[in-house]
Amino acid sequence: MACKSTTLFFSFFFLSTLLYSQSDLESDTSECKGRWIYIRELPSRFNLDLLSNCSNYPIYTNFCPYLANHGLGHKTHKNSHSWYRTDPFMLELLFHRRILEYPCLSPNPNTSDAIFLPYYAGLDALRYLYGSDFNSSAEHGLELFRFLQQDSKHIWDRNDGLDHFLVMARPAWDFSQPLMNDPPIWGTSILELPEFYNVAALTLESRPWPWQEQAIPHPTSFHPSNLAKMESWIGRVRRARRSTLMVFAGGGGVSSAPNIRHSIRDECKNSSNSNSSSSSSSSNSSGLSKVCEIVDCSNGVCEHDPILYMKPMLQSTFCLQPPGDTPTRRSTFDGILAGCIPVFFEELSAKSQFGWHLPEEQYGEFSVFIPKEEVVSKGLRIVDVLLGIDKNEVRRMRERVIELMPRIMYRRHGSSLGLSAKKDAFDLAVEGSINRIKSRVTAGLSV
Repeated sequence: MACKSTTLFFSFFFLSTLLYSQSDLESDTSECKGRWIYIRELPSRFNLDLLSNCSNYPIYTNFCPYLANHGLGHKTHKNSHSWYRTDPFMLELLFHRRILEYPCLSPNPNTSDAIFLPYYAGLDALRYLYGSDFNSSAEHGLELFRFLQQDSKHIWDRNDGLDHFLVMARPAWDFSQPLMNDPPIWGTSILELPEFYNVAALTLESRPWPWQEQAIPHPTSFHPSNLAKMESWIGRVRRARRSTLMVFAGGGGVSSAPNIRHSIRDECKNSSNSNSSSSSSSSNSSGLSKVCEIVDCSNGVCEHDPILYMKPMLQSTFCLQPPGDTPTRRSTFDGILAGCIPVFFEELSAKSQFGWHLPEEQYGEFSVFIPKEEVVSKGLRIVDVLLGIDKNEVRRMRERVIELMPRIMYRRHGSSLGLSAKKDAFDLAVEGSINRIKSRVTAGLSV
């Protein structure tokens, strides 16, 4: 693996240099006003070298197979054009590859609007989370900070790091262990370090209070390379026959402890009993052949196999998105790609997370909210709520979900110009980062 990986890394580096120079030469100055990004040159120990350790964490997983195609993973099958076995934790690699195609890259940090740090923070965290440096997790990020202070220090000092941003491909909770925890409980402390308080961090899930954290969509397995492939999929989604009312793809909820996942499993099990409830006759009159379906994704069996859950989602009207270990789920974005209307049970699952990609004020147009307390503690039936939604309203909601699809997917690197004209998850993340940085730099809000 080491030899093959080294070849991949050098190819990546060569392509990086080529794309960087071409982007700078070809960019239209007027179109890039206020959008210039400088990519900070970091030693490879902060990014590409970390990929060579892909098989070093057996407790976590061997993530070597998911490095293929610059973080997209291998294709789901030989003839696939848009579907890959993507691991969301490869977002740092995927994002790095995409930003090399950004049309407004600048070779001058002093005239740039934002500075991108190509640091694979989530991959570097593995040695603290699962490796030999577990007891040193408060040191995560300090080596990078020392480098930024020693190498071209004026780049950092210009705004005390306020114009810098990076991607961290894990929930922010994994990077926010209090510095005083000794021994450490879980996670690293990079987001608790005062040295990084000014840096904007794009994470898979953010905490509610820190200004610098912003959640961006989990990568799904769908990465089209041209407009025709994306429109072909959208056409399939529109034609899909929704014969199931609701689906839950996930694990958990099997213990007797009361929680939302347990309630979902119980309700789904009861709804399959033909003698169970009045909702059965209601569903039949609505043209449904099934009220509820569970796709058991326990033990990570669905993580890299979209075939297991995309078909049930295509056949369902609503996708249940209960919180698990943390509030957010990749399944939210898988469901949107299937045209399946998301049903949330707490606002931290999406509404207070992904504002750049799923506008907060529009949630009622494309999703259903059912407080989990009403289900778990008060016996509210999810089926009754969903069956009570007017058919015309359901159609409007599904159409809005389909309109959101380009915003939450990461198109393949090297995409055609037609598809590149539509803003995807990467484009909106970069745009949001620049706007946030400019507003804070202008206001002088450094910590």
